Amino acid sequence: MGIYQKITALFIKKQKIEKEIATLQKACKHNNKSVRSVRENVDSSQSVVRWVCDDCSKVIGFPDSIEIDKFFKE
Repeated sequence: MGIYQKITALFIKKQKIEKEIATLQKACKHNNKSVRSVRENVDSSQSVVRWVCDDCSKVIGFPDSIEIDKFFKE
């Protein structure tokens, strides 16, 4: 198997995994959440502060300025 075939197979696996994660996150009730620092997007090394579900790791919201201040003081 050449490099092209290996990379193609890995991209197919990645797509399937991402779809499964999205399905699980959509079904999650997001009952447990916390303010966390997360990457702004997949290709970025920049972090942003967001509300994240503790169960499924989905970004679910934006903290207000008081919540951000509390996050940085902890």
